[in-house]
Amino acid sequence: MATHEPFRIETPDEAIDDLHERLDRTRFSQQIEGVGWDLGTELGALEHLCRYWRYEFDWRTHEARLNDWPQFVTQIDGEQLHFAHIRSAEPDAMPLVITHGWPGSISEFLDVVGPLTDPVANGGRAEDAFHVVLPSIPGFGFSGPTLSRGNDPVRIAGMIATLMSELGYERYIAQGGDWGAIITTEMGRLDTEHLAGIHINMPVAAPLDGQEPTAREKDALAAAAYYRDVDSGYAQIQGTKPQTIGYALDDSPAGLAAWILEKFRQWSDCGGDVYRSYTEDQLLTNISLYWFTRTAGSSARIYYERRNSTPPTQRVEVPTGVARFPTEIFRPSRRWCEAVYDVARWTEFGRGGHFAAMEVPHLLVGDIRAFAAQLREP
Repeated sequence: MATHEPFRIETPDEAIDDLHERLDRTRFSQQIEGVGWDLGTELGALEHLCRYWRYEFDWRTHEARLNDWPQFVTQIDGEQLHFAHIRSAEPDAMPLVITHGWPGSISEFLDVVGPLTDPVANGGRAEDAFHVVLPSIPGFGFSGPTLSRGNDPVRIAGMIATLMSELGYERYIAQGGDWGAIITTEMGRLDTEHLAGIHINMPVAAPLDGQEPTAREKDALAAAAYYRDVDSGYAQIQGTKPQTIGYALDDSPAGLAAWILEKFRQWSDCGGDVYRSYTEDQLLTNISLYWFTRTAGSSARIYYERRNSTPPTQRVEVPTGVARFPTEIFRPSRRWCEAVYDVARWTEFGRGGHFAAMEVPHLLVGDIRAFAAQLREP
């Protein structure tokens, strides 16, 4: 019988004092005048965020909010897996597991759990309710650093499917973005017996041979080329030498903030102003979660593991819902996705980006509800 030990976030005062001391001693890099964000995280933006982190951000407030969720840790396939498990009061609620990505965490879901578990209090119907499971990917956050090699998305998908079985859920929906979308896709291949469907907000699909791309598909190809040529340096580093960058990220809070802030700005529908989409507190809750758990380095290893594995290629045959946001990293067309997934629902939104659960939580919740209702139809 699997053991799920209750877990509570209890950050030592000494760890917060250490963070403040390191922020006080930060040596910021010199920046050429007028370059803005062209060369990476802009100096003034980073100084502002670090100053806020040091003098205004109260981790205890956000730690308490996270602790409102019942949380647990367990051992699956030789690794520790942390998860929050928030059951709805509605007896017929549908089980839903949501998996985050990088550089995210379970803190991305602070504004979606309430509407998902208690829809009546949040503009929905009782039949829209979900029991929500939020795993921390092994190597990320409160799951702690991984202890072995080989923790690629296929293995992690198996761990999460095992967790859902241990929780007694015989029929459930899986949802995810970023690595969560890739892991959820693999769950759609692995656990067809128990999955009612999967819902993803970062589908990954390639152009089809012999088909002339449409104008929108050409835009998607241009975005993919920009990512490959300009925006994927972090992935190349984390996919080849994650241990090296890990030393810097786990030792310098300013360095960690710079590494993560740049991606939240680049991948969000914020027009270059990250605070149009998020507050400092939202950004720093996520960054602090990496900092206090010392998992920036270990989280990077998922890139290495994927790069050095051979992922399955068979089509996902469980019903799939796709939520497509305009500033997502990858924006494949429906016909490309239909070669990979059994696309049962396709929704294109006019705003929102990569971190949809944080940036446009109401849109994501609405689409998950609609997808689940569609699955319930005879």
